[in-house]
Parts: sequence; C-alpha cells; structure tokens
Amino acid sequence: MTAACVLSAPTAAPAPAPTARALDPGKFRDPDVTAKGERRAVVALTRLRTLWFNTGSLCNIACENCYMDSSPLNDRLAYLTEAEVAAYLDEIAALNYPVEEIAFTGGEPFMNRELPAMLGDALGRGFRALVLTNAMKPMQRRKTELLDLRRRHGDALTLRVSLDHYSPEGHEAVRGPNTWVPTLAGLRWLAREGFRIAVAGRMRWNESTDEARAGYARLYAREDIPLDAFDASVTVLFPEMDAGLDVPEITVHCWDILGVAPESMMCATSRMVVKRRGAARPVVVPCTLLPYDPAFELGARLADSASSVRLNHPHCARFCVLGGASCSP
Repeated sequence: MTAACVLSAPTAAPAPAPTARALDPGKFRDPDVTAKGERRAVVALTRLRTLWFNTGSLCNIACENCYMDSSPLNDRLAYLTEAEVAAYLDEIAALNYPVEEIAFTGGEPFMNRELPAMLGDALGRGFRALVLTNAMKPMQRRKTELLDLRRRHGDALTLRVSLDHYSPEGHEAVRGPNTWVPTLAGLRWLAREGFRIAVAGRMRWNESTDEARAGYARLYAREDIPLDAFDASVTVLFPEMDAGLDVPEITVHCWDILGVAPESMMCATSRMVVKRRGAARPVVVPCTLLPYDPAFELGARLADSASSVRLNHPHCARFCVLGGASCSP
C-alpha cells in the first residue's frame, strides 16, 4: 500500500508555500504503473451524465494559474461550431445515452459567437445546460440572446460565474486588474433578471472553507444576490492546482485508504469534447481538466469514449481524488 494515500481530501487548500517540492520527474510516466511500481488507479465510465464542450481556449483575460491556460493568445483549442455540437447531441439520441446535462466551458465560452445557438439546441432537446463564464463583456454582449433563452427555458439554463474570491483584492490577484467591477456587474445582472446562477471560487488563500463561505455570504447579502454561500453546489470552491508541484500518485489501494469511491470521480460520469487547432474534427477526452494531452484522447465519437481512464496526471490526484472536487454539479 502507498502511505502517501493517507493525505486525505482537505477542507481548505491554502496557497502552496514557496518551499513546496517540484513534481518528482519519475511520477505520472507509465499509464499503468506508478513510480513505486504499484498498479495505478483507473476509473470506469459508470453512466454518461454530463457531456462537456470546450468551445475554444481563447479568453478575454489571462488569469494567474488558469486551469486551462486560457488567454487572449491561446488558440490551441479551436472554436467548436453549432453543427459539431449538434452531431454529438444527435449521437446521444441515437445511442440512447442517459445524458442529463450539456455543459460549456472554455476559454470564455461567450467568445464563441455560436454559443447561444448551441445552448438553444441543447435546451430545445430537453437537456439542462450549464455555462462557465467570467460574466464580463463577452457575456454581457449576449444579453438579448440570454434573455430569450431564459424566457423559453427558465431554470434549465445555469450560468456559473467565476468569482475567485469574495474580495476585489483576492479576485483581481487571480484575474488581473479591473476585472472585479465588470464581473460583479454581470453577476448582478444575471441575478436581477432571474437566471439560475452559481459562483465558482478558488481556495488559494490561507483561510478555511467556512471562512471563505462566510465571506461569500457577506458579499451576496451586500449585493442582493440570492445565492447560498454554504451550499457546495451553488458556491463551488475549487482546490488550487499546479501540475508542477509534487502530489501522490493514486494507486488501486488508495480508494480504500482514503474512503473514496472511484464512481464519485468526475470521469465516471462525464466526458468533454474538444477540437484542436488545425484538426479536421473534434475528439472526446475524459474531463474538463485534460484538454491538451493527446494521451487522454478517447476517440472522435462518444461511442469510442467508454473506456476506463487511468489516473495518470497530477490533476487527477490533486483536484479530483485528494481535492474532492468536480466541475460538474
């Protein structure tokens, strides 16, 4: 058994100390075996509940330690088209997959001009839809289309706004200067217009989860935003990630040691579609955190993507298994 597995999921994830160790170069190299020679943990697809689409890696801002490396210059993932998304929705219907939710991430999804049409298609087919957004100008330019979607589909559409901290200083330490005011304005508008909304924050400060939630509760009360800061599905606090820092590899023994079930992992119920720059067609990957690594490609069709996922990346350990986090609600 791997003693490192006793590092159970934290209740808070402060910023790594400057002396944090760099990732052992021997780790996460063999897809089947860890650096210590133990069998690597795998996760089977139990039920495809959420299908994610990365609409493109371009973003209107460049955050510090962005999980997706999104920025105004990163076009490694091309814009998906409405027709490409529709083809996967058609496949869901043809194969009778039990998908409940269609989710959109980026980059900033609203940078893709076809996002409103994609949302309309998914919602029109009876799926719930989720969009991860910074609620800044790209989203605010789509107010007319969003209001129409809200009128036609109500609470089937959720927008999760990235508000990294409940203070302007904390948020802008991640998002950059002059990002707090437009993000908060977008969040206020969504709340005022009755959209179903959520907030995503990050645990990179030396505070407990309870302290962070109390801070968000004060913000919501002050801004008249009707959200529950203590509901983890509404105010989602993600652990900080850095693929360059050391983290235990997850072995087959870790599930019992940690008391974590493999079927609770995001890749047990989710897949994501991405389209690489210059590629002829999109491909399917296990989750939202691994859009670039070709080793995690599962095929071009959903039917090809049902194979088990080897947890052969630092994000698998830090975010999902030890961090207890998931991008899906």
